[in-house]
Amino acid sequence: MSSAVQLIRSADLAAAPYAYAATAPSGSRLIFLAGACPLEEDGSTTAPGDYSAQAARCVTTLREALRASGASLTDVISTRVLVASSSQKDLVAAWDVVHAAFGDHDVPSTLLGVTVLGYDHQLVEIEAIAAVAEEAR
Repeated sequence: MSSAVQLIRSADLAAAPYAYAATAPSGSRLIFLAGACPLEEDGSTTAPGDYSAQAARCVTTLREALRASGASLTDVISTRVLVASSSQKDLVAAWDVVHAAFGDHDVPSTLLGVTVLGYDHQLVEIEAIAAVAEEAR
């Protein structure tokens, strides 16, 4: 099934590795996901110190939360990627993993460096909103 999400780009804005905006048609069901964290099944934090590995685990967690909601990555309408670092290199390491996971569905995203996240040794968290056509329920 095709996604209800329409990505919007503008030739009047600088080229970016994401769409600048996204819409979903009236009647779409919105799904607000909690921040996907890099947690293993036993509750431990994945790969302490490794931004890329934690970003990959966050994507896995996000995919599972979406699946449980009747959606997939192509239904995501926006993301916010939080990285516990003041180094742009660390933010880019996490972003590269997230961007690759979304592939051609280059959803509007915000990448932020933050001071600290909620779990011990946590470096990355991904917040997302998705939209699915109401009949896809």
